[in-house]
Amino acid sequence: MRITAVKVKFLEYPLKSAFYPVWLPGYAQTFHRLNLVILETDEGITGYSAGPAFGTEAAGLEKLLSPFLLGRDPCNVEEIVQILRSATFLGLRLWYIEPALWDILGKVAGLPVYKLLGGYQDRIRAYASTGELREVEQRLEYVEQVQQLGITAVKLRFHSSDWREDLKVARAVRERFPEMELMVDANMGWRVAGLGQAPRWEVATAARVAQELAELGVLWLEEPLDQHDYQGYRLLRQKVTLPLAGGEFNSDLHEFRELVRQECLDILQPDATISGGILMAKKIAVLAEAHHLGFAPHTWTNGLGLAINLQVMGAVPNCQWVEWPYEPPGWTPEARDFLLKEPIQVASDGTIEIPQAPGLGVEIAPEALEEYGRLI
Repeated sequence: MRITAVKVKFLEYPLKSAFYPVWLPGYAQTFHRLNLVILETDEGITGYSAGPAFGTEAAGLEKLLSPFLLGRDPCNVEEIVQILRSATFLGLRLWYIEPALWDILGKVAGLPVYKLLGGYQDRIRAYASTGELREVEQRLEYVEQVQQLGITAVKLRFHSSDWREDLKVARAVRERFPEMELMVDANMGWRVAGLGQAPRWEVATAARVAQELAELGVLWLEEPLDQHDYQGYRLLRQKVTLPLAGGEFNSDLHEFRELVRQECLDILQPDATISGGILMAKKIAVLAEAHHLGFAPHTWTNGLGLAINLQVMGAVPNCQWVEWPYEPPGWTPEARDFLLKEPIQVASDGTIEIPQAPGLGVEIAPEALEEYGRLI
């Protein structure tokens, strides 16, 4: 089998309501944009993958990639990973191309990718992942809503200029919903400058916050420091009892090696579309398992990205939670998964099933490509 065509389609879906992500302070997101990768083969099997986009920054990507990918065997994933790694030296982060290879492999084998990777679990417990800062009453209404969906865990965002304001929200949620599992994401791992003011925690502040959250029974504190502050994380982890999580924007195996070697985190959170691909995510999960660490991938990209990471989660024994991005009215399953024929939903028991169809397990909606996409 050989790759015969490389296509990239830019899709832009208008949100029904503006979304204000904490990781982009001062930015009102009104569209969900992504780059859809399409790899065609000489056996008529097509693989898909997708990565987040802010605009048509991937214009010309087909011409760039074609000389490197055309004629190659899509089964040689390791070989193509080396090509994608080379692209990082030029400032291009194209890891989201790799899952399209696994989509092809799964379709050839007639199996979902997680089965090809070894298979472990068919369902994973979901946590609703918020994306905005909300006042106490608004957040309480949100938690009640997701509880009615069967969800038993929520991840809150801490990103106010004074973290004590965020703590008020966490305390109110804990008091109203004592049985709800809580996680907290500080979103300090990577910062976007030039849009608005964002807080920056040092080790002492992160330790203080972690102490307060531990008293509330929070499961983990995510990204309290910069993603490359290995020394800071090591010092913080020595100071606190609350598990620390991170890694969503860390790239390639060497960065996760350092996170583990320097004893920075309790839970590794790569995203298979951002950190290195499906094979890389599996390697990171094994690295975590060997060091008795948890594994809980980041999924806040798009519906296909969620499906991709679900396939990894289904193949490892140290993953207990799947992030389900949900922040209505701006970020809903329909907006998140507009590319898919069916949005990925949480079952009444609070779990998400690993998509079972061959490949990545989900189908692309042709009407979405027609209405929201264009070749670039």
